[in-house]
Amino acid sequence: MNYLIIQCGFLDFCSTCFQNLKRHQRIHTGEKLYCCTECGKMLCDLQTLIQHKRTHTGEKPFCCSECGKTFSQHQGLNQHKRKHTGEKPYCCLDCGSSFAQPQTLKRHQKLHTGEKLYYCSDCGSSFTQLQNLKRHEKIHTGEKPYCCSECGKMFSALLDLKQHNRTHTGEKPYCCSECAKTFSQLHALKEHKRTHTGEKPYSCSECGKRHRRTHTGEKPYSCSESLILRRSLQRIEQLKSTSESSQILLLKLDSFNKIK
Repeated sequence: MNYLIIQCGFLDFCSTCFQNLKRHQRIHTGEKLYCCTECGKMLCDLQTLIQHKRTHTGEKPFCCSECGKTFSQHQGLNQHKRKHTGEKPYCCLDCGSSFAQPQTLKRHQKLHTGEKLYYCSDCGSSFTQLQNLKRHEKIHTGEKPYCCSECGKMFSALLDLKQHNRTHTGEKPYCCSECAKTFSQLHALKEHKRTHTGEKPYSCSECGKRHRRTHTGEKPYSCSESLILRRSLQRIEQLKSTSESSQILLLKLDSFNKIK
C-alpha cells in the first residue's frame, strides 16, 4: 500500500486520505464535534464516539482466539494478546525493563522520576498512581467493599481479595524461572529470587548489615508454642482465683446460716 505524506501543521503525519488527517488535527485543536446522546460527552471523531457508546451498551465485539475473552475496543484486544505471546514492546530507557502496555511503562517511569501527583487529604501521603491513593484512603474510612465468597472475609481492595482467594484455590501463578518453584503472590516470588541472585537490598544504618534488631534488641516475633503455653497458664491462674473466691463465699454463707 502506498502512503501519502501530508503536512499536519504540527508534525508530519502519514495518512492514506485527507479525512484521517483532519481527525488527527483535532488532537491539536481540541475540537470535539460528536456528542454522546447517553451522557453528553463530546468526542473528536465518529470512530471514537462509536467506541465510547460501547461503555453504555456493554458491547464487546472483539474476541481473543486464545482464551475467548472479549473487548469493546480492538486496541484492548491487541494489548491483551501480549499476555499470550509474551511480547513487551515498551521499554524503559532508564533501567531497560520492558512492558506489554504503554500505560504500565508510564506508571513504572514515575519510580525513576519520583513524581507523585496524588495526595491524601487526611494524612498527606503522596502516590504516583490514582488507584494507589484510592486504595490508601480506605485505611482512613475503614471501607471494605470486597467480600470473599468462601469465608466472608472483607477487603478494602480488589487485588487483596484476589490474592486471598488463592488461599482457598491453591493457585500459584507466579513461577521462578531458575528453579520452577511457584508462589501465590508476586512479592513472594521477588523475595525468593534473591536466594538465587544473592541480592540483599536492605541494609542496617548502624553497621551496614541486614540484621538491625541486633542493635535495637527488638523481638517482634514470638513462638506460637510459647504463646499457647503462656495463655494456658494465665487461664489456670484465673480459674484458681475464681475457685478461691468461690470458697470464701461458701464459708461466709455457712457462717451466716449458723448465726440464723
